[in-house]
Amino acid sequence: MTINTHQALFTRTRRTRRTDNLRRLVQETHLEPSSFVYPIFVTHGQDVRQAIAAMPGQYRLSLDQLPNEAKELKSLGVRAVLLFGIPSYKDAEGTEGYAVDGIVQQAVRVLKDADPELIVICDVCLCEYTDHGHCGLINTNGEVLNDESLSLLSEMAVTCADAGADIIAPSDMMDGRVQAIRHALDETGHAQKAIMAYSAKYSSAFYGPFREAADSTPQFGDRRGYQMDHANVREALREVEADIDEQADIVMVKPALAYLDVIRRVRERTDLPLAAYNVSGEYSMLKAAIQNGWLEEERVILETLTAIRRAGADILITYHAKEAAQWLRAND
Repeated sequence: MTINTHQALFTRTRRTRRTDNLRRLVQETHLEPSSFVYPIFVTHGQDVRQAIAAMPGQYRLSLDQLPNEAKELKSLGVRAVLLFGIPSYKDAEGTEGYAVDGIVQQAVRVLKDADPELIVICDVCLCEYTDHGHCGLINTNGEVLNDESLSLLSEMAVTCADAGADIIAPSDMMDGRVQAIRHALDETGHAQKAIMAYSAKYSSAFYGPFREAADSTPQFGDRRGYQMDHANVREALREVEADIDEQADIVMVKPALAYLDVIRRVRERTDLPLAAYNVSGEYSMLKAAIQNGWLEEERVILETLTAIRRAGADILITYHAKEAAQWLRAND
């Protein structure tokens, strides 16, 4: 009997697609709530749950709101958060960013009191805390001072670690900051604290909604002088290798959706845990289409997160974490 090999392959593939349980049995890429990191914007005040207009479903939260947030995340199986602070004041040096009683440092303590096992990650950057909106110190010509900024970033890392943060996540893109932070943590008794480096952080148009949420838009110029050009991938690999050499424990690609090829290239280059940040603009883009009835919410969000995972990311930093976790648990 003559066998049509093309038809045999076609039939065999179709056999395992017939039902939902068969499809799940042979599924190659899996999403788990335990791989999600949920970003949280924390602010001063009481009973604050301020909606972020550009990011439907996201809020600025005061400290008293965080215990309930931790409880909800635990019930969903999401075991990590990434903190961003909205300071009470801003100055040229971003003082509240590294203050012992800064908003993020206070938030770490509140979350750890509410759920000691919650993984608390602190974003380390000065842009939210400086009155000029740049990620480091600037000189009189408005140029960002790389080396002079490292001591402040290191101080911020240490105060966050002192407060109880599990992971320090420098996002500033200053050269040498991973090494400087590693040294500062080791010297202050925090050798066990991990560093998740924003290694390949691109200068992206997809950050717009975040800048509204964190009030961190630069007051002049832009960040293209220290964040990466969106056209480059070999440069990303060099940045990742530099952070690995400086003792990063986890590396990151940001944004995610427009940079799936970069995630794949980084995955092929290193066996370290790889995070991908599904950023605010990617979130808001889907939410806008969903609100207009153009896309089916659950399917498109889970497909998006699966694509990031399939590209090679181990850790998904996403504003979709809560809703995605709910759907995944419902489908179990």
